[in-house]
Amino acid sequence: MTFIAPLAILLVSLGLASARQCQNLTIPISISALNANFGISTPQDNIEVTDFILNLSQQGSNYTATVLSNYTNISDNYTIAATYCTPDTGAESILQILTHGIGFDRSYWDLSFNNFNYSYVQTAVDQYNYSTLSHDRLGIGESSHGDPVNEIQAALEIAALKELTRLVRNQQIQGIGGQFQSVIHVGHSFGSVQTYALARDEPDLSDGLILTGFSQNGTFLPFFQLGGNFVAVSSNQVLASQYVAGYLAAGNPSAVQTNFFSPGQFDPDILTLAAQTGQPVTVGELLTIGGATYGNNTFQGPVLVITGERDVPFCGGDCRATGDDLSNATIIDAVEEYFPNATVFEAFLVPSAGHGLNLEYSHKTTYQYIAQFLQTNGLKA
Repeated sequence: MTFIAPLAILLVSLGLASARQCQNLTIPISISALNANFGISTPQDNIEVTDFILNLSQQGSNYTATVLSNYTNISDNYTIAATYCTPDTGAESILQILTHGIGFDRSYWDLSFNNFNYSYVQTAVDQYNYSTLSHDRLGIGESSHGDPVNEIQAALEIAALKELTRLVRNQQIQGIGGQFQSVIHVGHSFGSVQTYALARDEPDLSDGLILTGFSQNGTFLPFFQLGGNFVAVSSNQVLASQYVAGYLAAGNPSAVQTNFFSPGQFDPDILTLAAQTGQPVTVGELLTIGGATYGNNTFQGPVLVITGERDVPFCGGDCRATGDDLSNATIIDAVEEYFPNATVFEAFLVPSAGHGLNLEYSHKTTYQYIAQFLQTNGLKA
């Protein structure tokens, strides 16, 4: 990448929805990360993509370790596409940084479906007076793209989230004025993985963590890999012109349903929207997501894990099935042991919900629980 500027460039638009003011931003970042160097060829067609997924998901195998050659330091300049929203009354003292997961871009947090009824941003900003900064993860959407095997990986994306947070805290983003009293990180799925890693590596960057669609159990990631029926991005008419080989797209709407929706818990029209507007995943992301949440987290603020009861990638479709019939503990309860210093830890299962919490009928339950948790733990806007 060659473009760089000292401050973010304010691109457009105010007032994306009523009762809040939003601005689209392009934020330049300079980052470095120790990436894995994988000795595999970039899959070019659907047969090669399927071969890759079958190798990656094979029971009893660690394909990531098998194809790992060495590690390489990646240093470059990139741009992050983001949307900054505030209440009509102006910026509030608490900012939420929102990081989406695989299959989406930043619109996951501000869905226009049903007159923004499903919008997390609308709830956080209009009802609870937070400011929000949603962003396309590095490599996805309107943010900079890169080599999908050896560049766009978990480590580099985590570095991007850290730098984005530093720029916010240091008041170095044009269009975001003032000093925030607190910065909260909210993630979904792979975005929660990155949020966990940010707090583990640099705990002072955040004042509160909301990990949605998350657990510390990676056993079920093959369910997601196989359920996505991934194909070469060239097979997707919408995405083919935007991404190169090595980016993989969900094969059909049924694949999106399998990975993100719980039976009977969604409007069929929102599944259609999710399939039509879905974003791809890179080979490098799939190879590195499983190892990104290593180690205990020294973060000393409030932590909420909130996951659908029938989440597929992090619970295998049943977050209550721990193998211990005598215990009331759930799979997400086990995350608490990774946060020994958290001031407060809560784990909440959204009844009957799947992995795509923002897209299901229970989205209001999810949003209200998050807001209540923040308000009762010193992070009320």
